[in-house]
Amino acid sequence: MIWPAHPGLEGARVLGLLWQLERSQWWTPERLAERQLVQLRRLLEHAGAHVPLYRERFARAGFDPRAGVTWDAFRRLPLLERHEIQETGEALCSEAPPPRHGRIRTAHTSGSTGRPISVRVSEATGFYWRVFSVREHLWRDRDFYARYAMIDTGAADGEYRGWDAALGAAFWTGAIVTLGSERPIAEQARWLLRRSPAYLQTYPSNLAGLARYFVDHGLLLPRLREARTYGEVLPGDTRALARRAWGVPVTDFYSCRELGPIALQCPRYEHLHVQSESVVVEVLDDAGEPCPPGAVGRVVLTGLTGYAMPLVRYAIGDYAEVGPPCPCGRGLPVLRRVLGRQRNLVTLPDGSRHWPTFPAEGWLAVAPVRQLRLVQRSVTHIEVEYTAPRTLAPGEQQRLAQWLCGRLGHSFRIAFTRVAAIARAPNGKFEDFVSEIAR
Repeated sequence: MIWPAHPGLEGARVLGLLWQLERSQWWTPERLAERQLVQLRRLLEHAGAHVPLYRERFARAGFDPRAGVTWDAFRRLPLLERHEIQETGEALCSEAPPPRHGRIRTAHTSGSTGRPISVRVSEATGFYWRVFSVREHLWRDRDFYARYAMIDTGAADGEYRGWDAALGAAFWTGAIVTLGSERPIAEQARWLLRRSPAYLQTYPSNLAGLARYFVDHGLLLPRLREARTYGEVLPGDTRALARRAWGVPVTDFYSCRELGPIALQCPRYEHLHVQSESVVVEVLDDAGEPCPPGAVGRVVLTGLTGYAMPLVRYAIGDYAEVGPPCPCGRGLPVLRRVLGRQRNLVTLPDGSRHWPTFPAEGWLAVAPVRQLRLVQRSVTHIEVEYTAPRTLAPGEQQRLAQWLCGRLGHSFRIAFTRVAAIARAPNGKFEDFVSEIAR
């Protein structure tokens, strides 16, 4: 049967969950929170009974999920810090994961914080994560018959049938082509010209490098319809750069290895919708209180499907800004933007801190710089690595330093070093600013 198609068992499971997600996205925030609380009680009952770390924590806090769970009681539970996951090991793993959740695998985080961790994920949890990815494809109304390109860390130069397993179980899709993001930008550009995809997925920093290359060399990707980014903070100027290079929008999504999809970009706006059916997202201020719309705070996550290794009130290390309810009508909470890690904060001599931004048009107007990265060594000293076709003249360095200090908010002592290439982290990600003194 080609049309109407008859899905197999896995396709029916995907479509069954999507049917529920299609309805729950339009619920009110209050109704979503009520259903989260029902699921949260089940998860916390399991954690209290079968996970040594939570058994001890709940007892110490006088918390018994079997007596009922309220949001106030939940928010009084201590945060789970990243180093605790490393140090506690087996104490975070369930002694009796639900048998029907299937086999359990171990996933390793990239260690971009300097603290790589290992988490256990069941087949059931992985299934939920994959279906949320399908939801994102449907939100964007993508043409599943078109060619999809992914440039990712360590990916082989290959072509495969079907975009991904969950999507392919329920829908016919075209081919996906892949390439490693460690390849030089010029090589990636030639590969894209040969492959001519309709959709391109890669890191924001890699996308920016490709877009600049296409603009500088007068190249086009006439079939490209959309760029999709993940894994790094998406700078605002990257969206404009992609439109200039290819005339396409950029769609971002926020996820992590530990808990899968966290927030997807709204189909109508550039902010992100929390995937409340799978994860509880708290954004907390320095006092541990929920941030109101417009405020920035620590991101704290609780996965609702992770029975093999529950992560309850996990402080992942990210910071985000809360947004107001979305005009699109979805009740899913809004993150206006994800700002990055604490180490991405610049610290000024007076002790104040903020997230600096360096729009490319600013430094391109000063000097022929292709890429730069700043490292704060002290409250007075910034080191800048940059790539360029030549060493910058003293006057160019002076003007670039003045512009950077304006973006940083202080007249730092800045030292420039030209490099052949700026090395990415082992996970393939790139950060344009890192502070060695941020706490």
